Amino acid sequence: MTKPKGLTLLLILLAVLFVVAACSSPKTTPAFSSGSVDLASETQEVPVEGGGSYTDVSAAGLAAMLKEKDFPLINVHVPYEGEIEGTDLFIPFNEIEQNLDRLPADKGARLVVYCRSGGMSAVAARTLVKLGYTDVWNLDGGMIAWKAAGYSLVNKGR
Repeated sequence: MTKPKGLTLLLILLAVLFVVAACSSPKTTPAFSSGSVDLASETQEVPVEGGGSYTDVSAAGLAAMLKEKDFPLINVHVPYEGEIEGTDLFIPFNEIEQNLDRLPADKGARLVVYCRSGGMSAVAARTLVKLGYTDVWNLDGGMIAWKAAGYSLVNKGR
């Protein structure tokens, strides 16, 4: 018994779509597992023009990281619109280079940046990578994504 041509064509098309989807999925970086959140599924490497990359992390991924915090958490949003509890520094996204003295001298130290929506912090993350930092993380979607995921923000009126 022969298969109808339409069914064979459909099966080939589905196989091609599966291969294309598998090849184009975002690269994830296994970082570490904290509690019930597997950070490998909560992160994505973002290449930076000129070389290097930073890691986008989801709100759930950052929440897991904050449970065992060993990095500075940096709000780069201007003007001030609130913050994630545990924020260590406030450096405007466009003044990163002028504030290197406030950052770890060790260019291999982990730095985590965020802003309101993720745009300013992506600029800050790229800047940090271009300045030689090799373990830069960015909260994907910023405080908007953080709040949408059910986490709270604080407003200390800075």
